[in-house]
Amino acid sequence: MNSEVSPTAATPEVWPELNQRAPTLTWRNGLNLPLAAIVALIVHLVVAGEEPAMETQNYSLFLGGLAGIGFLLFVLQFKLSGLRRWLRETGPVLAGGIVFLAVLEGVTTGLRLLPLPYFPSPARVLQSIITDRGMLWNSTWHSLFLLASGYALGVMAGLVSGVCIGWFAPARYWGMPVLKVVGPIPATAWIPLVLVLSPSALFSAISLIALAVWFPVTMLTSSGISNTRASYLDVARTLGAKPSYLIFSVAIPAAMPNIFLGLFMGLGAAFLTLVVAETVGVKSGLGWYLGWAKEWAEYGKVYSALVVMAVFFSTIMTALFKVRDRVLVWQKGTIKW
Repeated sequence: MNSEVSPTAATPEVWPELNQRAPTLTWRNGLNLPLAAIVALIVHLVVAGEEPAMETQNYSLFLGGLAGIGFLLFVLQFKLSGLRRWLRETGPVLAGGIVFLAVLEGVTTGLRLLPLPYFPSPARVLQSIITDRGMLWNSTWHSLFLLASGYALGVMAGLVSGVCIGWFAPARYWGMPVLKVVGPIPATAWIPLVLVLSPSALFSAISLIALAVWFPVTMLTSSGISNTRASYLDVARTLGAKPSYLIFSVAIPAAMPNIFLGLFMGLGAAFLTLVVAETVGVKSGLGWYLGWAKEWAEYGKVYSALVVMAVFFSTIMTALFKVRDRVLVWQKGTIKW
């Protein structure tokens, strides 16, 4: 008889050893975030002696707040298993980002290795965000309106044209040459023509974003529709399904993975086109704010706009991934964001 202990069935003699190991791992797991914030705060207090008082104070409060939140999460993880798992997976990345801020401040404010004003310190970037928070907020909402309008228009046009090209042979015959010729042209290359044809700068920006979204959504939707399994369609026809049922209840659901891939690619193209489109006569938006700050050599404001863009675009992409995981439940977790 085998006397070895199975790894999946621990005996009572092994339980005390396991119980002693678990708290040690948990304690180590939660401390990286607050310790990184404390290190960054110490570096800031050492090198920022000659910086403006308001700038130093706000950044110190920011790092102190991060340290306080880190310690709070460290305490709460003992009660919340989900938080403990999140800290184990995300904590090192967040701590690494805070340490990067400390290194960047040492290089810029402390050692002056990077030329000013092109590389401001993190404290100056934070101060720019605080100072221009009203303009940044207004620019963000304006960019959201442009992005939502252009993306929705491009998605609707792409889904209609993609379904038609993927399902109907005449539409495929005439539509594919148009896609092959017009689709690969960057949407920003159409700016001179759009400015002539469009009645307003706002409509020009929305049209450019819609054009950038239309091509990937059309291509991947048509590919998904045309590659629908013949067995699905044969079974539906055997049961007496009409053509409309075959399109909307068989082909489109089967093509949903391809459709969502097109939506993701279209969203990335929309982000790129949005920044360029906001320089075409538009008087608000994150892209406009970025160009305006660059013209005045306010590089602290330039980096503050980049920070807001990163948060703004990442939040929208995360929301689209949540919708995808809800719709395509069987593929949840295959592609993570």
